[in-house]
Amino acid sequence: MLKHNAAECTHTIEGLRSALTVFSGKWKLQIIVALLSGVHHFRGLERSIPGISTKVLAKELKDLEAHQLLARTVHPGPPVVVEYQALPYASTLEPVISILKDWGNAHQLRLDAASAAHTQEV
Repeated sequence: MLKHNAAECTHTIEGLRSALTVFSGKWKLQIIVALLSGVHHFRGLERSIPGISTKVLAKELKDLEAHQLLARTVHPGPPVVVEYQALPYASTLEPVISILKDWGNAHQLRLDAASAAHTQEV
């Protein structure tokens, strides 16, 4: 790991803080992945993200819209249809999502191996 001086450390922390402000919580990146995968309607998003509540999804969509990562379009009915579209800016997150996915999978394998080793010891 590289050593950083205080100014570099502060710069890194500020950048991380800015990013984590956008992605706070466990749902926002999952919503972006669903949108980038082609899911565009509220109920479709809700079904594609196991465990998310209607209330939380609505709040997170508003936050992502405020951060200019998605657009919300209301099509007059009947019935009224609300569609969400990932903006081109959201695709800049694809490398970040890929790295996090790879790290998460490797981390889970590490935890599973440690758990299996512990089980064999007992």
